[in-house]
Amino acid sequence: MTHTLTLQSISPVTHDCHHLVFDRPEGFSFAAGQAVDLALDRDGWRQETRPFTFVSLPEEETLQFVIKSYPEHDGVTERIGKLTPGDTVLAEDPWGAISDKGDGIFVAGGAGVTPFIAILRKKLQENGALDGNTLVFSNRTEAEIILKDEFDAMPGLSVVYTVTDEPDSDYARGQVDASFLRDLLDVAEDVVYVCGPDGMVETLPRELVALGVPQKRIITEKFD
Repeated sequence: MTHTLTLQSISPVTHDCHHLVFDRPEGFSFAAGQAVDLALDRDGWRQETRPFTFVSLPEEETLQFVIKSYPEHDGVTERIGKLTPGDTVLAEDPWGAISDKGDGIFVAGGAGVTPFIAILRKKLQENGALDGNTLVFSNRTEAEIILKDEFDAMPGLSVVYTVTDEPDSDYARGQVDASFLRDLLDVAEDVVYVCGPDGMVETLPRELVALGVPQKRIITEKFD
């Protein structure tokens, strides 16, 4: 089913990310961590859908997203960043493999952090703290780290930031791999959530299994 969403507000999160707030159609439901395919409600763009994850909680009155724009693509994300209140988008029914399966390590690459925003917010709302959970968040540069202040302020959450293209950064290191996660991981207990570019989602789970993490405790989603 296709739903029409009307933009209520848009504000910058970083130099290339925006927080968008839409109205919520009656009866529209989703779970924390789920995504939806969105298209611009404009001639020539209604068939150009892209997946975006809700950062709002399921009980909130609005539908909220944090969306990174890629101006060099001249595509959907670039145009979404230029929307103004009153503009509309088309949304399909929610989907997604990532949901709260227990405490553990959340490994995100770039925009792949978005499913974890709602899950961590929901956990915090329900439990009052996030003890036993770690966020490993990889970006190309420090300027691309979204919602850093919020993550840093979440009680009980351990956060590890990494950047790959900024060698002078205090967070500089290479790609996140199993050798890096080994010291953070409780193989016997942790659920490992992985969301990010194809390479991360295809490679890291195999490395985690080699470390002894059961496949059933590895939750993945691709998010370019």
